[in-house]
Amino acid sequence: MFPQLKWFYVVIAYILAPSLAFCNAYGTGLTDMNMAHNYGKVALFVVAAMSGRDKGVVAGLVACGLVKSVVSVACTLMHDFKTAYYTCTSPKAMFICQLIGTALGCVIAPLSFFLFYKAFDVGNPNGEFKAPYALIYRNMAVLGVEGLSALPHHCLQLCYGFFGFAVAVNLVRDICPKKIGKWMSLPMVMAIPFLVGAYFAIDMCLGSFVVYVWQKVNPNKAEAMLPATASGLICGEGLWALPASILALAKIKSPICMKFFAS
Repeated sequence: MFPQLKWFYVVIAYILAPSLAFCNAYGTGLTDMNMAHNYGKVALFVVAAMSGRDKGVVAGLVACGLVKSVVSVACTLMHDFKTAYYTCTSPKAMFICQLIGTALGCVIAPLSFFLFYKAFDVGNPNGEFKAPYALIYRNMAVLGVEGLSALPHHCLQLCYGFFGFAVAVNLVRDICPKKIGKWMSLPMVMAIPFLVGAYFAIDMCLGSFVVYVWQKVNPNKAEAMLPATASGLICGEGLWALPASILALAKIKSPICMKFFAS
């Protein structure tokens, strides 16, 4: 499918991926953090640099996706085993269900991808599905091929400055008294809107406001119901993707006018 990626790079990736997957699964079990994207970036930079200027970008991206997929599956498996442990589920039954789900994913995932690809303008920076990670990973592949000379002017200086800012803010949060540290925003949270767009920050801001009001009005009920409410809202937004894609395929765009008649 991708002639830019030489066959022996794929063999090497499949030889190294299981050991990396074990490391990621172990780290996920300890910290609950999936670091598959970092392992994929290592493969991206290495393969892009080795493949050369003409083929490096595509080869690096494919190698990144390959390693990242293998390592991420191990992380997901660890999450499922933890859930099975909490719910007293048979590990054997859970593993069999995992195999069934993987087989179904081989069919459903490509169909879902092509549904989005045909229905929406994926990758358009002015559209709904901007695909910010695609641009970031492609630029990383270009960086792996061409070196630091591919960066825009003053890019490294800006990186140094914001890195120092993030360290300083975290130090203020940890060292200063709580009455001062609580007003310091988390740099990771501040970075998310720059990556995925302002719509995510607005959603989180509204959600945080609802949580704040709910905790003031009824703290006991809020503590019990907040996780379930948030999960329901997230699932509902995800389920709306299917009707939205059908409307997009039918060339129906928002806003949609609706009229309700008497029964």
